[in-house]
This record gives sequence, structure tokens and C-alpha cells, in this order.
Amino acid sequence: MIIKYPGQSLALIIMLAACNQPAKQKDHAVPPVVEQLNPMQLVPGGEFEMGADDDSGQPDEYPRHLVKIDSFWMDEHEVTNAEFAAFVKATGYITTAEKPISKEEIMASLPPGSPEPDSMDLLPGSLVFVPTQTAVDLNDVSQWWSFERGASWQHPEGPGSDLKGKEQHPVVHISWDDAQAYAKWARKRLPTEAEWEYAARGGLKGQPFPWGSETPQASPGKTNIWNGHFPYQNTQADGFYGTAPAKSFPANAYKLYDMAGNVWEWTADWYDNSYYSQVKPGTRNPEGSNTPNDPSDDPANVKRVIRGGSFMCSDEYCRGYRVSARMKTTPSSGLSNLGFRCVRGAR
Repeated sequence: MIIKYPGQSLALIIMLAACNQPAKQKDHAVPPVVEQLNPMQLVPGGEFEMGADDDSGQPDEYPRHLVKIDSFWMDEHEVTNAEFAAFVKATGYITTAEKPISKEEIMASLPPGSPEPDSMDLLPGSLVFVPTQTAVDLNDVSQWWSFERGASWQHPEGPGSDLKGKEQHPVVHISWDDAQAYAKWARKRLPTEAEWEYAARGGLKGQPFPWGSETPQASPGKTNIWNGHFPYQNTQADGFYGTAPAKSFPANAYKLYDMAGNVWEWTADWYDNSYYSQVKPGTRNPEGSNTPNDPSDDPANVKRVIRGGSFMCSDEYCRGYRVSARMKTTPSSGLSNLGFRCVRGAR
């Protein structure tokens, strides 16, 4: 399994654990605690211009195109540790980061003639953000990402950490397959990229953020991002260094929280850097590309779209908290700044 760091132009690939088949699901009722902890909000149908609203976007955010969306329900905030714990308790599910790596899977992903991995490299783990002491080359993501054996959703900073006091924080170290398994259990699904952006905009037109045009740096109470100089100085002007509990910041007009910052969120769509140029204007409920494509950044590995930015985003390094910002990573990726939320059709 290959992990792809979001937020960079030069891919750093790290082999991580996993078997991508989710645990067998049993037919059962969803525990009431899930709906209690994360009620869904109705996002009314309509149309919007999808893509960057000005010239500050990345190439894959153009061209803007008209999209029509049917009404749907969306989790009011990112899935929390408490919610995911209820899922694991009910199903016995084991996440990607908690599974050992297959040597055969690693060798199949490496160039011919590569040496076999050391047995220590086959142990379960995930990628954890570790701030640097000084300024570093922002093109070298290995400066602040560390593969920690034993890191998982239950141990977000590594084997010595736990979830005490973080029950309402977004669950992290979750692969796309893990998110899919949870959504199936909860009788929900992952949002399409179009649904996600439509919901994030909260009915506003031509605005770069869920709350309007004011930058989060100018108004730190808007969302959880990196304030200061990434990745070595965070002033915590917004009150948080890492993840923040759900609903720590104001909701947008659709009563949705954390549609910018905190943690990246999985969507259902494959990533195709030229997809926007292929969408027919006025398309209703687009479901993304059928041909994953990322020719400039690790083209050998297909990726899914992630949205919303995270607590690591800043105006110096990653401006993923813009509503039109697109990022991508391999489905097996699990990171300490990557989570998800779910949706359900209104019908």
C-alpha cells in the first residue's frame, strides 16, 4: 500500500500497512449515539459555479463550470473519535494503519531489482506530523512527516498517545477504505467532490471561504489552520496547535462546521487533474472522473480527491482551506490530518 502526502508537488512515497478489504459487515441497527453525536443537516439543492472564483487557484481548479446538485443530508461536522469508536465496537473493524504490510504488495510497487524490505518495515503504522525546529525547504515534506510504528486512529501521535480528552476531535489516520466501511455501516456514503464544494460554500456565490471573503489570518476565529511560519512556528492564534474538537468554530449558512481547516476530508471521487475541462456545463450531480489521472505528481498511483484543508494549512505552504481547493492522495493513505464526513440522499 502506498501513502501519498497531500500538499506538495514532489511526491514522497512511503509504504504502509494494509489489506484494503473491509471487515465483513453485519446487518444491524446503527447505534443511536452516532446520530446524537453528529446530526445531519439538509443541504438544499441548487446550482453553483464550481472551481476557483479568482486567479488564486491551482491549475486543476479551472475552468469554472456550472453544476446542479440535488438536495442531500450531510454530517454537520467531521466524524469524531467517539463516533468511530462506536463503529469499531459494533463491528470489530480493523483500520488500514493497524494491519501489517504485505512484503509482496511492497515489492509489486517498487522498481524491478529493488531489495526486499526489512522485517521492521512491515509493522503497522501511519504518518504523523512532527514540526521542525527551524525553517526548511517546503518542497521536502519528509522534513515534517514521520512514519510512526503503532500510530493509528487510537494512537494519533504514536504508540504512547491515546484519545483521552479527544473524543470529540475528528478521527484521523483513516484511509479511504476505512471511511467507506464506516459510511456503509452508518447507512450513509462519502460525498462527491461537487457535493462537498457546494456544501462548503453554504449558498454564497463567488466567495473563497465558507464564511465569505475575509481571510482566516485576518480573523483567526473562523477556522483551525496553521498561524505563523510553517512548519516550525505556530502562534496558535486560533486557539489550537493540532486538531480541534468538532464545532469549535462557527458553522456556515448550511449549519455545517469545519468545512475549512481542521482535517482534510475524503470524497468519493477519483482525482483527475483535467476533469473540470471535461465536465459539460449544467451537469446534474457529477460523480467525478472515471479515469484517475495525475501526470505531474506520481502518475503511477491513482488517487482520490480530498477537500477542506487542515490544521497544517497556511498562506505560506498550503491554502487548502479555500472552498475550491483540490488535493489528492492514494486511497490507502492515512495521515494525522486526514479524516472524513458522510452524506445521505434526501430522497
